[in-house]
Amino acid sequence: MDGNGRWAERHGKNRALGHKAGIKGVRELIRTANDIGVRYLTIYSFSTENWSRPATEVKTLMALFAKTLSTELDALHEEQVRIRTIGDLGPLPKATREVFEAAAERTAANPGMTLIIAVNYGSRTEIVDAAKLLARRALDGELDARQIDALSPADFSALLTTKDFPDPDLLIRTSGEYRISNFLLFQIAYSEIYITQALWPDFDKYELLRAMLSYQGRQRRYGGV
Repeated sequence: MDGNGRWAERHGKNRALGHKAGIKGVRELIRTANDIGVRYLTIYSFSTENWSRPATEVKTLMALFAKTLSTELDALHEEQVRIRTIGDLGPLPKATREVFEAAAERTAANPGMTLIIAVNYGSRTEIVDAAKLLARRALDGELDARQIDALSPADFSALLTTKDFPDPDLLIRTSGEYRISNFLLFQIAYSEIYITQALWPDFDKYELLRAMLSYQGRQRRYGGV
């Protein structure tokens, strides 16, 4: 969800107000995706690299996460949305972390769309952590050489934080950026990519529907013909 800061600059506002404007887009994205039958929606809210931003901006973002999720939780729960997170919640402020944890616990049994919030998430770290886990298992004697040689991409995928979710069908990149930004690098190997020039606060339900229509026109070959 890229472009909050640039949106604020274009409108003569500070970056904090840009992030607040972006919250509206999050609400509309979730509701529209749920309405049209999307089963899994992942939103990249804060990366491991975002800690390098000014401390005041990070503090604003963390407060926004907590306030928005607390405000929207009743409605999401009523709509049977299941909330999950990926990434390391440990470094988050206690209040923000507890809101994420409480939302996941309250909605755990909901049968509707799964909303996956990537917060303090970095795909390289996720992949390295999975490799470390394999190394520890080998050192502990849980895996022998034959088992290691037989490991498949599916086996490795089962070690990632997304093991309970299918790989993304569609990756949407806002604000005209042509980069992945350390997001689900292993999982998006065959995802379709849709890039829009819209800055995130301007990404409304019509932008989402345009992305979906574009996706429906693709031929997914997975390396075949």
